[in-house]
Amino acid sequence: TIPAVFAIKGGQVVDGFVGAQGEGAVREFVTRLLPGEEESELAALIAAGDIPSLRAALELDPDNETAIVKLAELFVAEGRTDEALELLAKIPETPETRRIAALARTGVQIGPDLEGTLDALLDRVKDDEAARQEFIDLLEVMGPEDPRTSAYRRKLTARLF
Repeated sequence: TIPAVFAIKGGQVVDGFVGAQGEGAVREFVTRLLPGEEESELAALIAAGDIPSLRAALELDPDNETAIVKLAELFVAEGRTDEALELLAKIPETPETRRIAALARTGVQIGPDLEGTLDALLDRVKDDEAARQEFIDLLEVMGPEDPRTSAYRRKLTARLF
């Protein structure tokens, strides 16, 4: 029931993905497989990874999710959070887009005082929508691989229900 897509060349798997993907991700997957000057230019611009290159990539392919995510992350790093959120709104939500949007909204990086912030917010989440959103954003910034994330998700659920 889980989709798995593989590209095979010369009897060897050269690329693939598992799980449902948005249209942009599938287009990018297919584009990577096709030879062509524009695709090569697009890939080179994305690989460069700087703001002017990513903007140029989006001129070639305005819906390129990889370029959008990378550009949004650069905007967040520069404090241009509104621009980052506007870009992310153009593509389907993924764990990576949620993380970058949370960074844009909170401006918080993972640090030693994060648990204190979460504990303080936990006391307010039941009655304060802004505190609840900030709490959720901080969990997104931490990411699912952080062992504290699941513990704080359980604490949030206990407070709300």
